Amino acid sequence: MTTKKDRGKSSNAAVFLTNPSDERKPAEIAWEGDSKDVLSAFPHDVKVSLGFSLRQLQNGRKPRCKFRSMSSVGDGVWELKESDERTWYRIIYLSMIGNVLHVLHCFEKDSRKTDHRDIETAKFRLRRVEQRLREQRNRERISKES
Repeated sequence: MTTKKDRGKSSNAAVFLTNPSDERKPAEIAWEGDSKDVLSAFPHDVKVSLGFSLRQLQNGRKPRCKFRSMSSVGDGVWELKESDERTWYRIIYLSMIGNVLHVLHCFEKDSRKTDHRDIETAKFRLRRVEQRLREQRNRERISKES
């Protein structure tokens, strides 16, 4: 499979397929906390745009909306960005692990700077995801040893 790394400054840049004919099963989305409910409450056009970008990511493609690395939250964490005439909308997600895309946090913001509470919410949820993954690896290791 041919891949292309996004030109981000992060050492864990997002990886996208460059050959659209590459066939693979779309990644599963794991919604952390209330992120799915919050996204569902966004205006219709914003939901369509962000939803399509999530679908693109699930299929290993570059999102259609603007995006950037969120190294302030953690390695491999990215943000999808959309706006309307009223405010800005954000989805913070963890790059795929296995075949799962973890949506950590969805929120609205009305200033250029991301509120500290939103960063902390995403960090907390990232720690929970990392803990679950460690526990899963340990269970798999133990079952192999049995």
